[in-house]
Amino acid sequence: MAEPPAPSAVTIHGRHRPVAAARIEGAVRLVLARERRRAVISVSFIGPQAIRRLNAAWKGHDRPTDVLAFGLTQLDGPLAGAIYVCRAVAAQEAEARRIPVREELLRLVIHGTLHVLGWDHPDGEGRTRSGMWKRQERYLACLS
Repeated sequence: MAEPPAPSAVTIHGRHRPVAAARIEGAVRLVLARERRRAVISVSFIGPQAIRRLNAAWKGHDRPTDVLAFGLTQLDGPLAGAIYVCRAVAAQEAEARRIPVREELLRLVIHGTLHVLGWDHPDGEGRTRSGMWKRQERYLACLS
């Protein structure tokens, strides 16, 4: 008899003001539910230097970025993933787009969750026209 799938779990680390931990967890759980997936996901809010080091080590880009996400499919367990969000970069992007920082932070958490689940998008102009971006924006609208 096969074991039932493990329940999803979400952990949150670092300073994430102005978004409450419950909203961050809710965003991850919304995506998991709508995508009909289970996962163990860690969301960490880190500074520009830390995300720059991760971006250089894993993506080959020696600069800060807004979000990095890593997914790991385990043979005998649930999907696992780690999402790293840089609040400082998110704040700059929110200011440039004239939107609240909390909206941008939730967008990045959703974006990272979709990456963990295997979604991807092209770089450049095609990013905001991609299926992943449209899906992300639908999920963000559900949180409003």
